[in-house]
Amino acid sequence: MPRIYLSPSTQEGNMYVIGGSEEYYMNLIADAMIPYLQSSGIQFTRNSPDMTAAGAIAQSNSGTYDLHLALHSNAAPEGQYGTYTGVDVYYSPISRNGRRAADIFARNLKSIYPTPSKVRAISTTSIGEVTQTRAPAVFLELGYHDNVNDATWVSDNIERIAANLVLSLTEYFGIPFVEPMPVRMAVVDVSSGTLNLRARPSRTARIIASMPNGAALSVVGQWQDWYVVNYRGLVGYAASQYVNIL
Repeated sequence: MPRIYLSPSTQEGNMYVIGGSEEYYMNLIADAMIPYLQSSGIQFTRNSPDMTAAGAIAQSNSGTYDLHLALHSNAAPEGQYGTYTGVDVYYSPISRNGRRAADIFARNLKSIYPTPSKVRAISTTSIGEVTQTRAPAVFLELGYHDNVNDATWVSDNIERIAANLVLSLTEYFGIPFVEPMPVRMAVVDVSSGTLNLRARPSRTARIIASMPNGAALSVVGQWQDWYVVNYRGLVGYAASQYVNIL
């Protein structure tokens, strides 16, 4: 299953015109993303508020990730505070997958941002969390926090933005978007042999693990006739007919 590095802003000094900080709101979005990530089978590592951008880059590069996703909001230049609006989705010009991901994020964010024409994907060579990461990267500027309308849009749409971002991740990885559900304990129920844990909801998808009869697992999501399950730390899809919910 895909794994991302999730890097919400640690810039506690960037204040929203409506109160609160960039760090505060971006971490609220990251918090709200977690149930959607889990139910859709996307594993993640997340930075911590006491880290710097350089620390997040170093931690991301020390692991193996399929995408580095940074969550931020923007501010207008000095003397023009409050006059800019829009969502910018940054990617490296030399990263084909980074651009593909950025295009997906921008397209989906257009559906929830009040002025779709002001959502754009932009290449950059100056943002470290795009140019210095081993994994393909996307750096989101989710509106301008010095603009009342943009700041209010963020604060009033935390859950909606979070779901939209995870929807884009599932499109990028080519897996179903699965709505969150309560985690349920379960066991494998096969008459003989083992049950395959697969990378995608298909009987021809790559096998991650073979689970013996009676093996304990947790069900975190469901898509059609497949459960998204966690088995000994491995996350994948299992045919629901062979899983017995406790």
